[in-house]
Amino acid sequence: MSFRTLAALLIALGVSASCGKKPADEEAQGAGTADEEKVSTMERHANRLLHEKSPYLLQHAYNPVDWYPWGDEAFEKARREDKPIFLSVGYSTCHWCHVMERESFEDSAIARVLNESFVAIKVDREERPDVDRVYMRFVQATTGGGGWPMSVWLTPERRPFFGGTYFPPQRVGDRPGFLEVLTMVRDRWQTNRADITASASRILEELRKRSSLANAADEPLEPQVAFIDSAYAQQKRRFDARLGGFGTAPKFPRPYELLFLHRVYRRTGDAEALEMSRRTLLAMADGGIHDQLGGGFHRYSTDAHWLLPHFEKMLYDQAQLVMAYVEAYQLTGEERFAAITRDILAYVRRDLTGSHAAFLSAEDADSAVQPQHPEEKEEGAFYVWTAAEIEALLEPQLAQLVARHYGVKANGNVRSRELLGKNVLFVAEPLAETAAALEITPEEAERLLQTARVQLLEARDTRPRPHLDDKVLTAWNGLMISAFARAGSVLREPEHVQAATAAAEFIHATLWDAGERRLLRRFRDGEAAIPAYNVDYAYLVQGLLDLYEARFEQRWLEWARLLTDRQIELFGDADAGGFYEITGEDPTLLLRSKEDYDGAQPTSNSVTALNLLRLGEMTDSARYRAQAQQTLRLFAPQLQRAGAALPAMMLALDFQTTSPSQIIIAGKRGAPDTTELLATVHERFLPHKVLLLADGGEAQKRLAADIPLLESLTMESGHATVYVCQNYACQLPVTTGEALAELLDRGP
Repeated sequence: MSFRTLAALLIALGVSASCGKKPADEEAQGAGTADEEKVSTMERHANRLLHEKSPYLLQHAYNPVDWYPWGDEAFEKARREDKPIFLSVGYSTCHWCHVMERESFEDSAIARVLNESFVAIKVDREERPDVDRVYMRFVQATTGGGGWPMSVWLTPERRPFFGGTYFPPQRVGDRPGFLEVLTMVRDRWQTNRADITASASRILEELRKRSSLANAADEPLEPQVAFIDSAYAQQKRRFDARLGGFGTAPKFPRPYELLFLHRVYRRTGDAEALEMSRRTLLAMADGGIHDQLGGGFHRYSTDAHWLLPHFEKMLYDQAQLVMAYVEAYQLTGEERFAAITRDILAYVRRDLTGSHAAFLSAEDADSAVQPQHPEEKEEGAFYVWTAAEIEALLEPQLAQLVARHYGVKANGNVRSRELLGKNVLFVAEPLAETAAALEITPEEAERLLQTARVQLLEARDTRPRPHLDDKVLTAWNGLMISAFARAGSVLREPEHVQAATAAAEFIHATLWDAGERRLLRRFRDGEAAIPAYNVDYAYLVQGLLDLYEARFEQRWLEWARLLTDRQIELFGDADAGGFYEITGEDPTLLLRSKEDYDGAQPTSNSVTALNLLRLGEMTDSARYRAQAQQTLRLFAPQLQRAGAALPAMMLALDFQTTSPSQIIIAGKRGAPDTTELLATVHERFLPHKVLLLADGGEAQKRLAADIPLLESLTMESGHATVYVCQNYACQLPVTTGEALAELLDRGP
């Protein structure tokens, strides 16, 4: 049965309603009315969520809704009382999640209906992406869109039968009100129970079929270079040549699209591929999506010009954007890209790094307008300015400079009802033009602008800050470890590599169970919990491989191998290939799937495929290479048909279809001559290489156990020496940075 048929069945049963039509990596949008009946703070009583660690669940701990966390207590209550489950999924920095809480979950009349007729469950999608994934698939399949907050109604057996995203409390146009939906679902559950449960079973079976991702061809389709060409053509068709980026508003940064373009340029020399990335990166850097004062990037742009952002800041965006900007710097040598890289890293170190040295998850879009009224929040309040505020803070010349350069208008530069009269700072004209208009030199304009930025940032920091989601997620830390390690290596700034090292040490000490040989996903408030998912292993292994190549600490390579072996045991599909997102050990989850879309974050299979290929070269392991090949073969139909939807997996295909180089430095770890040769390698964009150190000691012996060639590689005349090899056949060694640069620039 098709989902179209199932959707028609739901309509016939009277349990269908419209919802947002957004991809799953975007937030559902909506406009609601203020609720009429709120429970005052003094009258509130805590519900079960008060005992959770999730910042998102804790935000709902004083709702009048009798919330349960995902677990057996809630499921048993639903079975015992024969009630449907209302499942609400979101995350702590989600703007429309806050809106729905204010409008509906704090409304006592709505809470009364939820408590009497349903078992209400709250889930943090960042802690439990496994739960989110199951029900988001249902919402997308039956409504054509998805987003957060996600609202789904389930049978007591957790089978979904109706869902959507944000619902206003009362009907707005063709969008039904939440109370109306609750009443309708309650009535249909009481009168059409058998039909609803039967349709839920059929829907679940269809979801299971779609989640299998088995390669249905008689002969498995082999991954081919032609898929890269096809994906590139798809990206070119979607490219916005005027404004940068891909598609129309809203525009999301998908950095792996840009990483893929960099490899197309490296492979083919097609200058258009590099220019598409360059224009996108510069447009984002100039736009309001880039925090011009505090650094870092907001989640996405609501318009096609990159000017008006959705203001939340996510750790995973910062990490992936660092990778894109640092690669652009390697390819072009343009100092602007290095500066933006430093800007993002400075923001993360200042605002998204905990006292334990690990990286925190996100900052909210919403914040209080006035300190004395912390409950009255607006999206973007922390970041926007009136012209009068700027004029009051800065001396006239600085205020004039800021107004021209950042597009500040007396009546505001934002065409948004919520931000009427306010200004988002973005680069409205090049600084050289501003300098000419003000009859000063560009150098003086740069100096004055920096002075103004410092003063504005100091003033901004006195405002009520957005909520900080301070949980540590293993997967997102893995991405950020990669970013700091790569950037520190390329920029020759060891403090960034040290930040990556400190975070990796925390993950190893706190979120790694050496006895069980298993990762945990989340740390917060002294507690490490939740068995890790495939994505946690994948992202962390990538980070550890990058960290090894940055500093040649053998411990990170060995842990990466151990994690990968355990990942294969826990998540690998020996029959069809690829990796499941979950282990299958949790009986509460109805689906075990493999994701096939690189959205806001790359899929775990995409990252794992490249990890396996890199480890295959670092250890000369036929097993790792075969596992990577099997993964690529499983996804080959998607890569052939819609490769642009899997740009991160395209990186693995690009690596697999090129003869990788093994660059081996024989030298003492951390010695000046070793460091200089390593820096020469990192300055260049060499996506088809792995780096190894032959240190003459125990680390070299361990590597030589897998690659016998390494046993014979030594320093020449007491100097660090580089061997550039393909298939472990090496060219003549070199001992100077100049000779190595010439060798690398000549290519294979």
